[in-house]
Amino acid sequence: MIFQESETVELKEVIVDDIKKEIIAFANCNGGKLYVGVRDDGTVAGLEDPDNAALQISNMVCDTIKPDITMFLHYETIYENEKKIVVVDIQRGTDRPYYIAKKGMRPEGVYVRQGYSSVPATDAAIRRMIKETDGDHFEAMRSLNQNLTFYATTEEFQLRNVEFGPQQMRSLKLIDSDGLYTNLALLLSDQCVHSIKAAVFQGKDQTIFKDRREFSGSLMKQMHEVYDFIDFRNQTRATVEKLLRVDVRDYPEIAIREALLNLLVHREYSFSASALISLYKDRIEFVSIGGLMPEIELEDILAGISICRNPDLANIFYRLQLIEAYGTGISKIMKAYEGTNTRPRIETTKNTFKIILPNVNINSGSTITSIPAKEEAPVFILNDNPALSSQEKRILEYARNYNQITKNNAASLLEVSASTATRLINGLLKQNLLVRHGKARNTYYTAKQ
Repeated sequence: MIFQESETVELKEVIVDDIKKEIIAFANCNGGKLYVGVRDDGTVAGLEDPDNAALQISNMVCDTIKPDITMFLHYETIYENEKKIVVVDIQRGTDRPYYIAKKGMRPEGVYVRQGYSSVPATDAAIRRMIKETDGDHFEAMRSLNQNLTFYATTEEFQLRNVEFGPQQMRSLKLIDSDGLYTNLALLLSDQCVHSIKAAVFQGKDQTIFKDRREFSGSLMKQMHEVYDFIDFRNQTRATVEKLLRVDVRDYPEIAIREALLNLLVHREYSFSASALISLYKDRIEFVSIGGLMPEIELEDILAGISICRNPDLANIFYRLQLIEAYGTGISKIMKAYEGTNTRPRIETTKNTFKIILPNVNINSGSTITSIPAKEEAPVFILNDNPALSSQEKRILEYARNYNQITKNNAASLLEVSASTATRLINGLLKQNLLVRHGKARNTYYTAKQ
């Protein structure tokens, strides 16, 4: 028998650590045979104990290669020139990509066959293998990143008294049958690669920027931070009807909430582009990546019909009582504008879904009673307490004007980090100038009367 390396044949004189790379490469491509006991030039060296060699290779495969590949390997001892050789027959696996467990599902851990060599796979090749074996359903596909943490999501589950442990992660489909994190887990993890970009403009177009932010991390973290970013700029205006004063916010809070949840739950996450939120003088635009689902028209959406692009993600939001049922979000947005002189609009393209919320106060002639957005906010000076810093004075004045303040409000107001805002608020608490209310994400502070 003539031994020669090829795309489907690999020769090894002895068992070395690189053998696992060859096995992975064959299983990720078109299969192949590994001959142990044969030199690179094709001469037979032989093995003294082929059974032990086969066991050693089997243990290496079980301990270092993910997912489980053992069912696609067959071991055989053959004789050539009166010498013993171990032949490992590797079939093309069905759970590609296979990878070195310690390296993860990254190019340095995933190998493919290229000519006579086994080489690291490209990111594109890894994604293609996942798509071929897992299907085209983004949520269920294995995450490229398996080193995930869930601090923000765990906090959200605890806040809503919902259990979130290994068993729940499996039932919610964050972990697949092989014990690997799915893309759904990636979305809820602190390592989520998808972001939301928000921008504030001075007028009714994009000529002049006033502020811009990009929100990243777990979708739960993005949800809270984006809502606070918008809520801080949602001014309250007052009108007087006879003896009755009526306060109206520029945008109904329920409409903002539902538009934001729609953007998070129905977004097409297989695209890498960021979702966009734009705040103008007369409107807010929520632009979600991904157009309408096939066979669904805009009229169907307005009628309350919904086909969810990410049903497993929607199920998690449902369990956390963030959404009630599929298809109700748009109707809630429309209902929030009943009794006003304007209506929300929805615009779609092949790859985008845009919800436009009009400012109900833009032409009302009402009076602004809240302080303007942080870019225009004056620096308040409290002369009755000169010991306070200017930042502490602004926090206290905000709490008095709005009747309350949160950590995120303070961070946005002063354009500082969350940790700095927390330090300033704690200083005011120690001075007995603020009073704390609520717990965890529901915490807010009021000025001491």
